[in-house]
Amino acid sequence: MENDNRDELVKKVNNVIDQIRPYLVADGGDIEFVRLTDNNEVQVELKGACATCSMSIMTLKQGVEQAMVKALPEIKSVDAINIAY
Repeated sequence: MENDNRDELVKKVNNVIDQIRPYLVADGGDIEFVRLTDNNEVQVELKGACATCSMSIMTLKQGVEQAMVKALPEIKSVDAINIAY
């Protein structure tokens, strides 16, 4: 049963990412879901212009993470595996 809940949460996370993606693509970037940790932390990879943009951390935390947590309160954070904090 727990696996079903986890699979459903991953599906919801991907849905939120799909809603955010057009905004990133419009600026030459993209975002890809990598995994959901056991602590409900979402790991993503920023691509294209987003991977090298000096504002990528702000985009990630103030945009992606806030949208994700608002839609899915059980999510603790969103972190990119390919940018330094």
